[in-house]
Amino acid sequence: MSSRKVIIFGPTGAVGSAAARTAEELGAKVVLAMRNTEKPIPGIDPEREKQGSFQRVHADLSKPDTVHDAVNKTGARYAFIYYGRGTPDNMKSTIEALKSAGIELVVFLSSFTVQGDLTAIQPSEIIPYIHAQVEINLGEIFGSDGFVAVRPGSFASNTVQYKAGLESGKVKIYMPDAKVDCIVPDDIGRVCGTILAKGPQDEQRAIYLFGPKLLSQADSVRILAKLLGKNCEIETADEEDAYKMFVEELGVPAPVAKYMMKQLGKTSPKGGCVFGYLVNEEDLSNVQKYSGKRATTFEEWVEKNNQIFVS
Repeated sequence: MSSRKVIIFGPTGAVGSAAARTAEELGAKVVLAMRNTEKPIPGIDPEREKQGSFQRVHADLSKPDTVHDAVNKTGARYAFIYYGRGTPDNMKSTIEALKSAGIELVVFLSSFTVQGDLTAIQPSEIIPYIHAQVEINLGEIFGSDGFVAVRPGSFASNTVQYKAGLESGKVKIYMPDAKVDCIVPDDIGRVCGTILAKGPQDEQRAIYLFGPKLLSQADSVRILAKLLGKNCEIETADEEDAYKMFVEELGVPAPVAKYMMKQLGKTSPKGGCVFGYLVNEEDLSNVQKYSGKRATTFEEWVEKNNQIFVS
């Protein structure tokens, strides 16, 4: 069992809450660092929180002073962080605050789109760029052995975008044959929590995580329709419709929408390509490798979370 003290920034999120639960189950003392310390945490009811090794503290990743204070006050030595919006220096000041307060290892929730030479990723590649900059800062401040970048694929929860279409009986999809992996947020958090409580298992400091198999976007909708008992028609959306859906209906920032559409349009002759990025076959088993439990299938996730698709 672990005797580590870890701090989880963003424990009210799906990944953060799973990381917190896992670390505590593995024996770590867990600090829940939150902007609003009164918010409930998914999967940790008040009774469990009271009986377990949990402690709440105020902190905001966009405010380095609060990060330093939270770590210094609690004595945590291992931290889970995600990309904090509103940090103009790509979280450099926040990372420096973690280091100066005594953090020894950071687990960073990055993105599978971060591939190859980090310094070669251009600002126009908006999602990999912002995550790569944080990874670069982590490397400069903590060194190559001082952090683990967990790089998950496309979240199963992203399919909630099809809710209205499933209700109406018609789902529009841009590039319906493009592949997704539908990794479950709880699985990502379980890997992060395991690393926090037990330490890195090997020399790998960039861990790609995916669901157990790749699906076409259209097949993910077919699975949803079948398990939810819906009859629905799938229609291919053109670029104009797709841009409108992303920006106006889903609230995706325009630059991100353009990036996503460009990547969805990319394919690979080798297959195994998610959002235009190659996925190595062996990476599909990394959830099992790094957490000790197999990855949740998309079907299992839908059956457990079908209420989010009900109006």
